Amino acid sequence: MLSFLLKLRTRARDLFRLSDAHTMLIWSVIVGVAGAFATVLFREGIAHLQILFTGSEGSFVEMARRLPWPMRVGLPTAGGFVAGCILLMAKRKSSGDAGGKPIHTDYVEAVAIGDGVMPVGKSLWRSISSLFTIASGGSIGREGPMVQLAALAASLIGRWVHFDPARLRLLVACGAAAGITSAYNAPIAGAFFVTEIVLGSIVMESFGPIVVASVVANITMREFAGYKPPYEMPVFPAVTGVEVLLFVALGLLCGVLAPQFLSMMDRAKTGFTRLKAPLPVKLALGGLVCGVLSVRTPEVWGNGYSVVNSILHSPWTWTALATVLVFKLVATAATVGSGAVGGVFTPTLFMGAVLGCLFGQGMHALWPHGTSAPFAYAMVGMGAFLAGATQAPLMAILMIFEMTLSYQVVLPLMLSCVVAYFVARATGKASMYEITLHRNREEAERLRLRMTQMRELIRPADTVVQDNATVQDMTRVFLEYPVKYLYVTDETGRFLGAVALADITSDLLQKRDTSAKRACDYLKPTFDVLTPDMPLAVGLQHFMSFQGERLPVIESTREPKLAGVVYKTSLLDAYQRMNAAR
Repeated sequence: MLSFLLKLRTRARDLFRLSDAHTMLIWSVIVGVAGAFATVLFREGIAHLQILFTGSEGSFVEMARRLPWPMRVGLPTAGGFVAGCILLMAKRKSSGDAGGKPIHTDYVEAVAIGDGVMPVGKSLWRSISSLFTIASGGSIGREGPMVQLAALAASLIGRWVHFDPARLRLLVACGAAAGITSAYNAPIAGAFFVTEIVLGSIVMESFGPIVVASVVANITMREFAGYKPPYEMPVFPAVTGVEVLLFVALGLLCGVLAPQFLSMMDRAKTGFTRLKAPLPVKLALGGLVCGVLSVRTPEVWGNGYSVVNSILHSPWTWTALATVLVFKLVATAATVGSGAVGGVFTPTLFMGAVLGCLFGQGMHALWPHGTSAPFAYAMVGMGAFLAGATQAPLMAILMIFEMTLSYQVVLPLMLSCVVAYFVARATGKASMYEITLHRNREEAERLRLRMTQMRELIRPADTVVQDNATVQDMTRVFLEYPVKYLYVTDETGRFLGAVALADITSDLLQKRDTSAKRACDYLKPTFDVLTPDMPLAVGLQHFMSFQGERLPVIESTREPKLAGVVYKTSLLDAYQRMNAAR
C-alpha cells in the first residue's frame, strides 16, 4: 500500500510538473486540515472530561463557582494525581529511534535542532495527561498540547510519505502553525509564531507553506459549530498626543516583569524537583495549591479566557485585580512547577491583561481626562507582556492586532511590544522558549566576534631569536619547535623580520661555512605582519596571501615591537563562529 502511494505521488508530480515547492504547498494544505482536527479533538476531550467530573462544560471559573469548597480543593488535586500517573507511563516510552538518535518530544526541538521525528506514544500519553490537568481546573494553558498534537499529526504525515529531514521539519512547522491558528483564531500570528520563534528567520521557501497551513487550519475551524476567538475584544479607542508615552511606560513595565514571571516558573520547577516525592504526588500537590486558592478566588481555575474577557468588558476594582493577579500567579507557578503538561502562552496573556488594566486604572486616577479606559491598556498589556516573555515582538503585535482587527491599536501596541522586547532582552535571561535564548546567545557571540580584533587572538611568540643569534642557536630552536620561520628582534624587542628554515637547511646541506653567520644574515625584512587593532576580516586576508600557520603581531607600524603571534586556526575558528548560520 505504501509503495503504491509513493509511486502515485511520483507519477502525479511528473504528470503535473510540480516542483518541490509546489508539492510542499499541497502537503501544507493537508497538514492544515489535520492540525485543525487535532485541535478539535483535544477540545472535545476537555469538554467530555468536564462533563464527567462536574456534569457540565464551559467556563472553568463558572464551574468552580458552582462547586462546594471541598470539591474545589479535591478535583484539581485528584486530576493532578491522575495526570502524574499518566506521565509516569509516558516516561517509560523510549526516547530514541532505531538508529540511536534522540527523538525530540517537543515540536520546537524537533524543528529547530531535530529531524522532525516526534515519538507517537510518548506525545499521546503526555497529551492525555494534560487533558486531566486542564479538565480538573489546573492553572495552565491548553494551547501547548493542542500545538503539540497538530505538530505530531504533521510529523506522522511526513514520515508516512517518507519526507527527508529538511522537508519533514518544515512540515512539522506547518503543523505547529496550524495548531496556534486553531487555538487563537489568528492565522497571521500563527505563521509568524513559527517563523519568528521556531525557525528563527523568515524565508519565503518556508514561510509560504506555513502561511498556507495557517489559513487552511483557520478555514477548517470555522466550519465547526461554536468555534469563536478566545478573546472578545472591544473597540479600541483612538490614542493621540501625550498618552502614547503611557503605553511606552507600560511596555517598560511589561519588559521588566515578563522575565520575572518566567523566572518564577523556573524557581517553582526547581522547588518541586527538590521534593523527594513521586511524580503523581508532585502534580497532586500542584493541584492542591490551585484548589485551595480557588476557595477564595475561583478565577484561578483554567487558563483565564473568561477572566480576561470579563476584564475587557466590565469594570473591576483595583483590589480585585491585584488579588486575582497574585493568586493566579501562585496557582500557575504551582501547576507548571509540579511538572504538569500544558502551555504558559495563555497565562502570559492573562498576566499582561491584568497588569495592563491595573496600570490603566492607575493612570486614569492620576489623569482622568487624558487617558483611555483601562481595558485599552489591558489589550496592549497582553501584547507587551507576551513580547517580553517570548522575545518575539512581531508575533505579539500581529496576534493582538488580529484579535482586535483595529488599526487604532497598532501605534500603541507596536511601541509597547518593541519597548517590552528590548527591555526584557536587556534585563532578563529568561524566555518562554529555550531556543530563543540559544539564538540570542549565538547572535551576541557573533556580534562580539565582529568587533573582535587581533589583540584578542594574540598568543606568546616562543620562536624568537635576537639578530646576533648563531646558526647553532637557531637550529636548536628549529629542532625544539616544528615551525618554518623564526622571528628576529633586536635588544629592545623591535621586530626586524624572519629567518626561514629552508635557508638555513640549504646552507647546512651544502656544507657551507656558517660559523660567522648570524640571524641578521638570513633576515627576510619584508615579512608580513599583523597589528593588534586589525579586524578579523583584514587578518584573514593577510593569511590568505601567506602560506603559513601563524603570523607575527607588532604593536604598530611606528613602534614595531613584537607583541606575539596569531595562529590561523584561532582566526578561522573565530571567523567561522561569527558567520555561522543556524
